[in-house]
Amino acid sequence: MSARTKARKRALDILFSSDIRDEDLAVALAAAAKRAASEPAREASWLYARDIVDGIVDHREEIDEQITTHSRDWKLERMPAVDRALLRIGTWEIVYNDEVPTAVAIDEAVELAKELSTEDSGAFVHGVLARIARSV
Repeated sequence: MSARTKARKRALDILFSSDIRDEDLAVALAAAAKRAASEPAREASWLYARDIVDGIVDHREEIDEQITTHSRDWKLERMPAVDRALLRIGTWEIVYNDEVPTAVAIDEAVELAKELSTEDSGAFVHGVLARIARSV
């Protein structure tokens, strides 16, 4: 598993826990940073995870607007928390991170959705992110 794949999973963990606990994302990120300081072997994945979460914090409104616009009648609140977090990660990578090819951002989000969410989540995440990618 690549460092970026691990980083996406770490970012997912931070976003998911923040969402489920109804905790400010900046607080969840600070707690994760404290844990990461004691894990120097995981520094590469931590740095990119922090970039993802920081990017989502900085662009949350625009990211959520993209997801809502392209999710075809699904409100963010109705989506499973894992799907919501993956869509935010994928949207940030597609819209705000030129270093990640769009196909990679979509594929990584879909694979995590298949692994960690509902039976239909992979197709749902793929559809939303593909529509976002076509719009930008």
